[in-house]
Amino acid sequence: MELFRIKKDIPFMRHALIFNAISILTFVAAVFFLFHKGLHLSIEFTGGTVMEVAYSKPADLDAIRANINQQGYTDIQVQSFGTAQDVIIRLPAQKNVSSAQVSEKVMGGLKAQDDTVQLRRVEFVGPQVGDELTHDGLLALAMVVVGIVIYLAIRFEWKLAVAAIIANLHDVVIILGFFAFFQWEFSLTVLAAVLAVLGYSVNESVVVFDRVRETFRDRRFGKLATPEVLNHAITRTMSRTIITHGSTQAMVLSMMLFGGPTLHYFSVALTIGILFGIYSSVFVAAAMAMWLGVKREDLMKPVKPKDETDGAVV
Repeated sequence: MELFRIKKDIPFMRHALIFNAISILTFVAAVFFLFHKGLHLSIEFTGGTVMEVAYSKPADLDAIRANINQQGYTDIQVQSFGTAQDVIIRLPAQKNVSSAQVSEKVMGGLKAQDDTVQLRRVEFVGPQVGDELTHDGLLALAMVVVGIVIYLAIRFEWKLAVAAIIANLHDVVIILGFFAFFQWEFSLTVLAAVLAVLGYSVNESVVVFDRVRETFRDRRFGKLATPEVLNHAITRTMSRTIITHGSTQAMVLSMMLFGGPTLHYFSVALTIGILFGIYSSVFVAAAMAMWLGVKREDLMKPVKPKDETDGAVV
């Protein structure tokens, strides 16, 4: 399906050096902020107090959040839990303050707002649990990366596979760099978004490189040089890219605008991933493949010389 067809190939590779210089600077800046500032981890990683409360009617999450903020608590998470009447509240750990003291203070403020609220449970998520989540999250990320590397190595010639892998890791580091620079809260939902972006970015690279392979194998384009083949392949996928990324971003934007604080940073991470996924597939992956020296012979199946006896035994 195509919304439009571009008749003349866009010379993307002519500007590959400039855009990749920008990409390298952005990547280096992201790594710098990751080491200099680090990620602002949520209580799922650092530990804290988890409260479950119940209301007699659908809870006003914004009012609950504002009430707790007025009590001096920051970086809190308030979200529905099961039903609209049940709410789960996560608060970061505080020095020399127990979970019982935290829950008693919070419940006092909530009861002043609505005396029908009931405390169902309260528990402390310790740093040990946070360390386990951090380890498991990094392990999940590493397994996804390894799986993508294996898939791309099997699917494509090694030069295209290496280019796609570099582009995908580039997207992940850029997302983490944004969260480190702005000190946005990095939670398990954001980690899920990063893993989703990995798969999403891989899909875009695969689509582009599939068209590159088809163009190299098409005899009509036999006289085109590698940069021209890459330009042709990317130009022919532009309509599909706009349809796919446009519809996906529309859904993500709706989550950002109407999903509330719970989905805000999840949708922010997806937005950054979508934008840089398009950028990396064109200017990072394709350019890397060109500089690695991919050529027609790499993607053409070798023709076996025909036996003069045509298989007959004399």
